Amino acid sequence: MMRTAIRIGFAVSVLGLAFASTATVRADDYNKKTRLTFSQPVEIPGKVLPAGTYIFRMADSLTDRHIVQIFNADESALIATVMAVPDYRLTASEATVIKFDEVPSGSPEAIRAWFYPGSTVGQEFVYAKPRAMQLAKAAKAVVPAIADNTATDINALRTAPIVAVTPDERERPVMSVIQMTPPSGLPTVADTKPAADVAASEQRTPPHARNSRQLPQTASSLPLIALVGLGSIALALGLMVFGRYAPSGVV
Repeated sequence: MMRTAIRIGFAVSVLGLAFASTATVRADDYNKKTRLTFSQPVEIPGKVLPAGTYIFRMADSLTDRHIVQIFNADESALIATVMAVPDYRLTASEATVIKFDEVPSGSPEAIRAWFYPGSTVGQEFVYAKPRAMQLAKAAKAVVPAIADNTATDINALRTAPIVAVTPDERERPVMSVIQMTPPSGLPTVADTKPAADVAASEQRTPPHARNSRQLPQTASSLPLIALVGLGSIALALGLMVFGRYAPSGVV
């Protein structure tokens, strides 16, 4: 009887490990949940994040814009809800990539774009128009800007007008200077499985001229799930050994 129970427990442990890993990957792929650790302060639209660990994830995805939410490390507090526009690159990386705008020396680096592992579509953050003009001038690059500085929640961001600011501080229709649709033949997901706990640096070749720098460290919750699953398997093996050597009256 005990041996049968041990075998069942062992099988359940293996199946549970596989199911939990698959469910986590699918959930993270859907909302692109990413744990990012910054060793120094970084700027996001509307505020500066102190050095530390944060959770980035997608809250909504529309044709011409995406909405990103940023939480503290344990996701107990929502820190910011920001708008982003699609940013395309020709090849996907197996690691999370964060790109930064050029800023004056001594200022916190401003996040330009965030790419989830294995994806050719990134999230380019949209800054309030006054700040976008400063970033565009400093980086000598086009920066997407939100015309309505008061839009801070998801419903408002869904309809808030977006413009583009050029390095000479002129406003342009965003569609005329920023590619908002995928280039012809560009895949949206890499063919290989992403390694979410690896950091990477790269230079991108965007449809419009931009300067960028990167990068924070990333981490995945999959190792913790694997550790729990392996612990369950070890426990089942221990029970099997105990059942083999236990007195006959016990088994």
